[in-house]
Amino acid sequence: MNKFFPGRRTLLFVASLLFSLYVLAPVAWLVSSSVQTEAEITSVPPHWIPHETTFDNFRAIFKAEGGEKVTYETRKQGDTATGGFIPSTASNLLPAMKNSFIVAFAVVILNLLVSVPAAYALAKIRFIGRTTSIYFMLSTRVIPDIALVVPFFLFVQKLGLMDNVLSLIITYLAITVPFSIFILTGYFESLPDELDKAARVDGCSRLQTLVLVFLPLALPSLVAVILFTFLTSWNEFLLALMFTQTPASQTMPIVVASFTSDFNISFSFINAAGVLAIVPPVLIAIVFERYIVSGLTAGAVKG
Repeated sequence: MNKFFPGRRTLLFVASLLFSLYVLAPVAWLVSSSVQTEAEITSVPPHWIPHETTFDNFRAIFKAEGGEKVTYETRKQGDTATGGFIPSTASNLLPAMKNSFIVAFAVVILNLLVSVPAAYALAKIRFIGRTTSIYFMLSTRVIPDIALVVPFFLFVQKLGLMDNVLSLIITYLAITVPFSIFILTGYFESLPDELDKAARVDGCSRLQTLVLVFLPLALPSLVAVILFTFLTSWNEFLLALMFTQTPASQTMPIVVASFTSDFNISFSFINAAGVLAIVPPVLIAIVFERYIVSGLTAGAVKG
């Protein structure tokens, strides 16, 4: 094969490099522009390396959180070219980040409490309708989120949870649990049934078997579920836009989007906020990188 394609490795390397540049270029521009002045960002042609690095955009975020009042006059007088413009909703950014953390961590914990026992039961307990149950849960993810907005809205409204982070936790669980169960079920099925039988013979209950035997072996798959659940909850926009109206419950994507609906737009400020928004997911991905691929592919091939 290689004699017909002597440059096969070179071609793969070039293709991989181009794909990496395509994926990473927007992130690189986001980071670079977050430390540029407004004049540099809007310059033609744009440049990737800042001529004058500044952290005023990040200082403005924490300064706005400190309680500096932004009025019509200060917003109108603040010229984006000088970096003096601060959106009126800038003070909501850090509280929104706190709300995002609360929602994401709550969804991760509750998702594991529901999906892990359910996946173990589907993988190791034989009952009528087991296979149908698995595919029925997975089929719920075929429905686009936009089609679920109205049912979710009526459900949340009946519970009296509008403009409450609990509404996001409940709806995000409905989105993440089916896929989490599917991933974990495939992994538990790949583990030998003899482990389950041996634990049961030694006197372990179903719960003890799950906690003491299967969970330590399922760490890669658990990490994949945690990462998937956290990223889904952290980045979700549509449902958060529908169910939250005030800064008390709004999450980070909603507040960052609000920066574009003011008297003026500061691209440097928005990009600085974007950098803060991507830091937690990136850190989690770096910490658990060794488990991600193995967790997602676990159980794909049974042998």
